[in-house]
Amino acid sequence: MRWSKVNVEAIAYELPSELLTSAEIDARLAPIHQALHIAPGQLEALTGIKERRRWPPGTSMASVAAKAARKALDQAGVSADDVGAVIYAGVCRDNLEPATACAVASALGTGSETIVYDVANACLGVMNGMVELANRIELGQLRAGLVVAAESSREIVDATIERMNREPTLERYRLGLATMTGGSGAAAVLLTAADFSAVEHRLVAGAALSAPKHHSICRWGPSTGLLGERVNVMETDASQVLEHGVELGRATWDRLLTTSGWRREEIDRVICHQVGAANRREILSTIGVPEARDFSTFDRLGNMGTVSVPITAALADEAGFLAAGQRVAMLGIGSGLNCLMLGLHW
Repeated sequence: MRWSKVNVEAIAYELPSELLTSAEIDARLAPIHQALHIAPGQLEALTGIKERRRWPPGTSMASVAAKAARKALDQAGVSADDVGAVIYAGVCRDNLEPATACAVASALGTGSETIVYDVANACLGVMNGMVELANRIELGQLRAGLVVAAESSREIVDATIERMNREPTLERYRLGLATMTGGSGAAAVLLTAADFSAVEHRLVAGAALSAPKHHSICRWGPSTGLLGERVNVMETDASQVLEHGVELGRATWDRLLTTSGWRREEIDRVICHQVGAANRREILSTIGVPEARDFSTFDRLGNMGTVSVPITAALADEAGFLAAGQRVAMLGIGSGLNCLMLGLHW
């Protein structure tokens, strides 16, 4: 994938104010820790995550996604009338139908000709949405488009803690630990045609590979509870996700280098999907990128799913980590398994 007419005009975000520390989660996991003779502090030690954030109970995903979208439009000085498409790409949705993007577009006041729909692909949703918009812009169908998402970890983390304590087995602990890394946030990415743009963050190239034979190693969805009720369950074989995800990531990275024409040493900065310390260390080592070129947020924000990459990119820009003229790679790996990487001239 290559583009010559597409700019990333703005990336904006919204974060909850409520903090949840790994120490607090450890305290809530005391029953399973005691049953399995696990010392407190393992969650932070294994993941490097000190804290993450949570929305208040009952928060609408569309409402916080719309706040991030409004920030992106204001940041760029672009009117809602100019937005030709709104894509909602979060795992968390307010309803099965209509598309959550409809509520976001309504809140923004976009026009009747705006294309409005949802895209879903685990943690890659926002990056997939960026590709969707980039292709439409490259074809001349749009001047500007928004991809938005919001994620909430409160409900699934609470449900998983309850289940782990109710079934205090080593297997339940192993499959539930990754869920404890979850964080919450909302993000919006505004893409524009180059001749409509006020910035020079040009989207250059992308590469995507999949390994769907591994689709069963991470799952979040409804299951039948003990009393026959439908409950949400998240189970992750973290070691398998790490092993096969890194393998797929290496192959996708090689494809990105080929497609972009960049050499590894020419890439100045990378923004990885934020999973944890072990994943960051393994993927950077595998693709041969020094940790100094990566900006991470997982230690204070956890794994925010689809919004991890855009929020981390926005925070990196605010911190001065990204500078004009740099080659920047966004690296996304999601359950499925799917991998998507994008190259930008910042």
